[in-house]
Amino acid sequence: MAYKNAIRETFDAGFDAGFTALGDPTRRAIFDRIARAPAAVGEVAAELPVSRPAVSQHLKVLREAGLVTETAQGTRRIYRIDPRGIGKMRDWLDRHWAEALSAFRDFAEKADPQKEETEEKPK
Repeated sequence: MAYKNAIRETFDAGFDAGFTALGDPTRRAIFDRIARAPAAVGEVAAELPVSRPAVSQHLKVLREAGLVTETAQGTRRIYRIDPRGIGKMRDWLDRHWAEALSAFRDFAEKADPQKEETEEKPK
């Protein structure tokens, strides 16, 4: 039951869409480009071997996943990284990283290095 609740929390947090969106290599490339500097669809498409309509579709997925935002600037839409979406993903990763480090520390503290040194020394 606790496992199912953890899964539900994950989906409720909405960050899973970010991981799914970044699972596509083209979207990762587009995300990397937007991370360097805000840009319009045409600017992104000019730097990638992807058509402008395809870039628009990928940006739509990234926007729906909460990873980028768009703002109107005249007739163009400028895309920027949305730190809130990245923050959700980072919080999840940080939590698991902290748990992994804690488990490693506990394991290391239980090991008795002096005992191992004594057993390895030839007499």
